[in-house]
Amino acid sequence: MKKRLFTSESVTEGHPDKVCDKISDSILDALLLQDPMSRVAVETCCNTGFALVTGEITSSAKVDYEAIVRKAVLEIGYDDEEKGFDGNTCEVMVRLDKQSADIAMGVDSSMESKVTGDDYDKTGAGDQGMVFGYACNETPQLMPAPITYAHALTKRLAFVRKQGILGYLRPDGKAQVTVEYEDDKVARIAAVVVSTQHSADVDIEKVREDVRKHVIDAVIPAELTDADTKYYINPTGRFVIGGPHGDSGLTGRKIIVDSYGGYCPHGGGAFSGKDSTKVDRSACYMARYVCKNVVAAGLADKCQLDIAYAIGVAKPVAVQINTFGTGKYDDEVIAKAVSEVFDLRPKAIIDTLDLRRPQFALTTNYGHFGREDCGFRWEMTDKTEALAAAVKKYIR
Repeated sequence: MKKRLFTSESVTEGHPDKVCDKISDSILDALLLQDPMSRVAVETCCNTGFALVTGEITSSAKVDYEAIVRKAVLEIGYDDEEKGFDGNTCEVMVRLDKQSADIAMGVDSSMESKVTGDDYDKTGAGDQGMVFGYACNETPQLMPAPITYAHALTKRLAFVRKQGILGYLRPDGKAQVTVEYEDDKVARIAAVVVSTQHSADVDIEKVREDVRKHVIDAVIPAELTDADTKYYINPTGRFVIGGPHGDSGLTGRKIIVDSYGGYCPHGGGAFSGKDSTKVDRSACYMARYVCKNVVAAGLADKCQLDIAYAIGVAKPVAVQINTFGTGKYDDEVIAKAVSEVFDLRPKAIIDTLDLRRPQFALTTNYGHFGREDCGFRWEMTDKTEALAAAVKKYIR
């Protein structure tokens, strides 16, 4: 029996990088609410008592950026200086410019639009680069097990904090799960790590006991643990100083947490703070949509999609399907079916996934994928029948 270990991590909404993601995507949502055609590339940096919003925006919307920042911070739970950060009193600095006219030119009028006149050829990719999508049948969400369980832990940490079950917890925290595979199937959970910020007046042993009972045991399937499973809860002992007070934060610094926990390649582009003309966000969502439908249709147990774009060009320059030997048909056949069913040009992606509407602040915590409770179009499995029918056309 071939065994291997794989580990993924998640961070809570109070992690300094996630504070910045939440602010950036809250600004994006506010702009889209007034002007769905807004071009947005916003980054936030935060440190002790301070948040800086910078980037490029072209929009007819008029919003109160400072108010958005404060609201986002308070929603996370940083509402008292004793917690290391306070949305009521922190300094907010806004430094924004308009999008480059050179970039806008390629987005507004793609290379192909000058020839074809096709409506979906009008919008070019907002940048060059490659994106990856992935799905597998390890979990009901068709996500890899390690990142799924890691997100479940951080989501539970936030729940017990906000519900007052463990009222001494603070917003910052992390979780990590190591899964053991046998013959490429989930066999057991080998290790669980949870680190959570807490008030100064609570004993560390109480934190460990409560987190094990109310967090870990509440979300980790008992049938996947055994006597050899290792648990590490606040292994350093004390975690009082956290959030932006403990470390500076920056938008887009948790790209592996945001995607598949390292289970598949990543093109390197961050998601948060970007409107949908930026294909390093929107095409990643589309790639997930494609892969999830391939797996849900029973065409493969695993599916990875790699798409490459050139700035100012609508059609991808490269598309590659990989089912890692689990495909019920050749990868080439599945790729042809995918090309028939899904349009990977930027405007088609925007329309298919309804990416002009405010929804992105919801993506900033617990991953952008596998979130079936949020109504994201890229998590729908409504193309399974079309894919199955398309595959039949290409079977030799």
